[in-house]
Amino acid sequence: MNIFERKVYRRILGPIYDNEKENWRVLTNKEIYAIVKKPTITETIRLNRLHWIGQVQRMEENRIPKRVFYMNLGTMRLRGRPRNRWQDEVREEGRIFGGEGRQEKVHNREEWKKLLRMARNLRILHVPME
Repeated sequence: MNIFERKVYRRILGPIYDNEKENWRVLTNKEIYAIVKKPTITETIRLNRLHWIGQVQRMEENRIPKRVFYMNLGTMRLRGRPRNRWQDEVREEGRIFGGEGRQEKVHNREEWKKLLRMARNLRILHVPME
């Protein structure tokens, strides 16, 4: 997804003229992110996912989204490496982002918002460039 995002930015920003080599060249990944100064699409998705999981955690037990989130279908998994599930991704991001005491902070809306803002500002969920 980041590759597509950079491709779009390269198309929008266009090539630049390199005075040293006296020719046109495309922007590097670091140059693109220095110009754009916005979180990547992956970071945005991760933050929105954590925002949503906070809402689900605060829901009453009988609400459908919470029941579906914790539902176990009991199906057989295929052979080979297990595929990543949505819950596995959320759990890993929560571990990176919240650390210890994250479960208690989820139930306090103001604390959770503060953690999400901090993660957005410090770019905690930043994925290194390929």
